[in-house]
Amino acid sequence: MAENGERGRGEEAMVWASMKGEFEYYQALLAKDARFDGQFFVCVKTTGIYCRPICPARHPLKKSCVFVKTAAAAERAGFRPCLRCRPELAPGSPAVSMEEALFAAIRARAIRGDSVEEVAQHAGFSARQLRRLMVRAFGVAPVEIMQTERLLFAKKLLQETVLEMTDVALSAGFGSLRRFNALFRARYGQAPTTLRRPGRQNGTERADALHLRLSYRPPLAWPELLGYLARRAIPGVETVSLDDESYARTLDCGTRTGWLAVRRSPRGAWLDVTLPTALSAASWTILTQLRALFDLDANPATADTHLGADPLLGSSVRRHPGLRVPGAWTTFELAVRAVLGQQVSVAGASTLAGRLAAKFGQPVTTPFERLNRLTPSAHEVAAATPREIAAIGLPQARALALHELAKAAERGDLNFGPTATVEVAVTALRRVRGIGEWTAQYVAMRALRFPDAFPAADLGVRKALAVPGRPLPSEKQVIERATAWRPWRAYAALHLWQTLHDSAPSTHL
Repeated sequence: MAENGERGRGEEAMVWASMKGEFEYYQALLAKDARFDGQFFVCVKTTGIYCRPICPARHPLKKSCVFVKTAAAAERAGFRPCLRCRPELAPGSPAVSMEEALFAAIRARAIRGDSVEEVAQHAGFSARQLRRLMVRAFGVAPVEIMQTERLLFAKKLLQETVLEMTDVALSAGFGSLRRFNALFRARYGQAPTTLRRPGRQNGTERADALHLRLSYRPPLAWPELLGYLARRAIPGVETVSLDDESYARTLDCGTRTGWLAVRRSPRGAWLDVTLPTALSAASWTILTQLRALFDLDANPATADTHLGADPLLGSSVRRHPGLRVPGAWTTFELAVRAVLGQQVSVAGASTLAGRLAAKFGQPVTTPFERLNRLTPSAHEVAAATPREIAAIGLPQARALALHELAKAAERGDLNFGPTATVEVAVTALRRVRGIGEWTAQYVAMRALRFPDAFPAADLGVRKALAVPGRPLPSEKQVIERATAWRPWRAYAALHLWQTLHDSAPSTHL
């Protein structure tokens, strides 16, 4: 039951989800099918608990199950999250509708402490319109989505860290410990301290670092993903070890700086993330950005099935199941990297990015020998002159493009609302001096997470599509060939680049 005592709309959302796919959902539950993880939750009426479809517990009888699309709908109806499968670990889902994009935006901004009015304004709606859209599509109001997200993230911190209770509350977006305790007890019927494991309650675990999980839907082509990022890592800012399959980088979280390290867990379908406890207040933002960087909310079965039927891409899909589109830490960082990569090799662009970080990025101390600089901020690059930027070894025109890009980022021109389309984003990016169609599509694909963005003019894409003995296909011919890959052209581009890397060292971005 919701805090206001109403059940009606929550129940409507549950019936809607149940009637739409009850048989399919129950079969997925019986099979513990990971493809459906995060796509729905099962509420068990006999226990009052809701679970992920991959829950290891004994499956309930069908008559005891009610299926919902979201954790917020389950909690609105009075169900508590399972302590075994932990619904807070479920991966998200790619937004394929305006309502889903808005839902994801509400979740992403919940922990930041934004109000419903602020989220609505960012999305270009009134708070009333946003509420009506969410209730109609998911049966829950924006404030309920936010409350559920904060509670579930607090639950995650309680079960995975040794943070003090006040730090848990503040890191999860609650304004006070009192408010956190009250909502936790009202929603879950117990005190937050009851979720602490014995080792964590006694303080026997290390308190100088946080160890957190990020789940994904398998398969995940982790070595290929790391290989792509390794070839483009910014010296001093990022480092990738292909031997132990790990990624690490520096990061700036406003008033605090630090680092993070990521490895794939050998125990299950999740990544193990380590970061200093000093960054606990920013842990939600860090994990959200990592999900985008590694494309963890993708459902590989969907894209792989579509692209696998293509005679050109099929063999790559079979060799590299679960290939993801690598994201970016920030839009500005990726856009800078793309501009630096214009008309130079991948290795050359990485060298230039390292020089830029060494010249304009702030120094930072980390446990990693090769991580010692922060990526330059838009403010730092905008404050430099084009001549100073060119001193790293750039043509004057490209230095001017970086300067204009930094000023655009400071103005907010690289920020797009959740309902923006790829066409809108690309058009806006192209207004920035020095950014053409290729760069705009590359940024839209990786930094802005548009699955159908496609850099048709990319030399690597054209080489992968070339027929022996014939000239490279034109941009127009590439676009025509890529029509069959929609709406997953970004994933098709990764497979095309991967085929080049499989056969010889890659020189494209």
